[in-house]
Amino acid sequence: MPFAPRALTALDFPRIRDALAERSATPLGVERARALLPSDDGDRIRRELDEVEDALFGVSLALGGIQDIRELYTRALEGRVLSGQELLTAAYSLDGAMSVKRAINANSRGPLKEVALSLGDHSELVRRVLSALDRDGAVRDDASHKLRDLRRRIEPLRSRIRERLAATLDRWADVLQEHIVTIRRDRYVLPVQASRVGQVQGIIVDASATGQTYFVEPAAVTPLNNELTRLILDEEAEVRRILSELSGLFAADADVPMTLATVAELDLIAAKARLARDWRLNRPEPASDHTYDLREARHPLIEHPVPNDIELGQTKLLLITGPNMGGKTATLKTLGLAVLMHQCGMYVAAARARLPVVRDVLVDIGDEQSIEASLSTFASHLKHLRFVLRHAGPDTLVLIDELGSGTDPEEGAALAQALIETLLAQDARGIITSHLSPLKLFALETPGLKNASMSFDLATLSPTYHLQVGQPGRSYALAIARRMGLPPEVLDRAAQLLGPDAGLMERMLEGLERERAELATQLNTATTARREAEAELARARQERETLEQRRNEMLAEAAQKAESLYADAIERVRTLRARAQEESARPRVMQELRELRTAAQKARPAPPPSREERGDPLRVGSQVDVPAYGATGQVLEVRGDDLVVQLGVMKVGVKRRDVRVKPEPKVKAPRPSFAGTSPNTFQNELQLRGLGVEEAVEELRHAIAEAHALKETPLRVVHGKGQGVLRRLLRDYLKTDKRVESFHDAEANQGGHGVTIVNVKV
Repeated sequence: MPFAPRALTALDFPRIRDALAERSATPLGVERARALLPSDDGDRIRRELDEVEDALFGVSLALGGIQDIRELYTRALEGRVLSGQELLTAAYSLDGAMSVKRAINANSRGPLKEVALSLGDHSELVRRVLSALDRDGAVRDDASHKLRDLRRRIEPLRSRIRERLAATLDRWADVLQEHIVTIRRDRYVLPVQASRVGQVQGIIVDASATGQTYFVEPAAVTPLNNELTRLILDEEAEVRRILSELSGLFAADADVPMTLATVAELDLIAAKARLARDWRLNRPEPASDHTYDLREARHPLIEHPVPNDIELGQTKLLLITGPNMGGKTATLKTLGLAVLMHQCGMYVAAARARLPVVRDVLVDIGDEQSIEASLSTFASHLKHLRFVLRHAGPDTLVLIDELGSGTDPEEGAALAQALIETLLAQDARGIITSHLSPLKLFALETPGLKNASMSFDLATLSPTYHLQVGQPGRSYALAIARRMGLPPEVLDRAAQLLGPDAGLMERMLEGLERERAELATQLNTATTARREAEAELARARQERETLEQRRNEMLAEAAQKAESLYADAIERVRTLRARAQEESARPRVMQELRELRTAAQKARPAPPPSREERGDPLRVGSQVDVPAYGATGQVLEVRGDDLVVQLGVMKVGVKRRDVRVKPEPKVKAPRPSFAGTSPNTFQNELQLRGLGVEEAVEELRHAIAEAHALKETPLRVVHGKGQGVLRRLLRDYLKTDKRVESFHDAEANQGGHGVTIVNVKV
């Protein structure tokens, strides 16, 4: 079923077509835009939207200069000979179409390439016309060999005639009206006085308008003029033959009609893209479930429109109530125009839109009262509503303005309610506007029907044009009448006639509006606070990232400084070792080594405080009392409730409940006992318990170096027993140090496995 022209007119769709026509570059596009109609073919709509998107972001369609040459093509088909200028217009237009095709093939993302396939190849016709005609449409001399030969003969002959006549001027000077050579009827002549024309020999070719001058062709140039006339006639015949041949070539090009139709389609696509850019339109998304969802939708033909959200789905019909001039009809038309533009393959005036494809838009908008047809306003509405009820369904959009108006309010409300019930039963979707209060209560109780209103500024009683869904509108009749200056006594009497119950609905709506305004204020405050919190969070994150970056930079700088200090220390140690080879300098060198190590240990950052151990106090290495044996030992293994404890030289197995954990004394950070000793003494015991592996190995290396330099041996290294990890790693290092002669465990009564005796080479 085609979309009714009356519905398109009621929704101001012709103005959309006019906007497209204004943005068309060719007469063909203008004609196509003014004939644009919506389609109910979903595949076609999707394809046309793809084409507009391609024109917006892919190809710049330059169609200017292409003319409507359909009338020229029709005349050529009829066998008529076109003028050179007409043939030139046709050639330029077809050449422009081919240029557009090349641009599309080079830049299109795909959709416009399909359209461009219908642009024909007219290169042979264009080449022939442009090679035969100059820019003014005149046939070129080299259009044919015969024409070139004729024109080469004509010009010298004209020169001979002019020369001969110039020689005659002096001889005929007494009888000439003017001393000039002129042309009459394509023949060269002399102007002779009428009173003395009998004194000359020649042929009278023409006379002046006053009869005072005769134009005479002297007998001496008659043969030459005759020859010139014959050549001119032959030239004209050859020119006509060439134009006839080009016209026939134009008529024989069967692709011209399709090319022109495609140019019109491309121009319409380009106009849609320009309109989308000028009006800030967006591409709608398809909806397959008969739902409408428009965000920030606006009427495209209203200057500075107020955007609104419109949604139809579970709410099948939206009932908008409230006073006149509030924007009800504009909102209704906003949805209607969005649907029509979408189904014309156009972008729509909304930030985001999901729209179904409908088979028709059923409208009852405006007053079509006709005295001649004996139709009142109410009868006109009934006529349209009958059509709406006959065709309404889930795949149609129903738009009814001022339902129930034009008759008694009570009967109008009853009729309107019955009509809405029928539309809901037919699963129709749409928007209905009305002033009738009973419909507001009906909407509150009816599934699928929802109240809505256009908000008003309560202080100024002026419309804000914002759609409020879920709240019926107030009429503001008495308030507006008071602002318009009606006498107070009239307004007071109207309020008395309404009675207390009549204003109940208005007072309830007034309270709802007040609460809604307060909630909106609170929402704005909460939104502002949330945005400020988000901004503060972003600033905190930025500061954290800055601090993290600064920390990394400081760590890198510290690492670089440590590397430099370490390199300096190594170099100094090497120097001192070299000096230590001299027997006399050895005491002074060892003193400098001690001072160097003392300074390095002071510069070392204090270790972070150890965290308090939590959980089970019994672990490998714990010191425990075993009352059953009357001795104290170290825990070697923990196997659930079973423990293995080292008691002197014995290992015994006991239960957890049979031991008492001894509190570990808080020991200051362990350090080698020989560090900081006087230059005359050497402590041969090195305490490494509690140190990390790397730190312990480093301390051992320094101790061996010092003992080797001082020729002190053996060296007693106390590392503890524990699980034996530190003992094993220290011994791995001792195997690699060339200054170590041998090493072994201490005697059982002197530490056993917890102490390693190192023999240093001296």
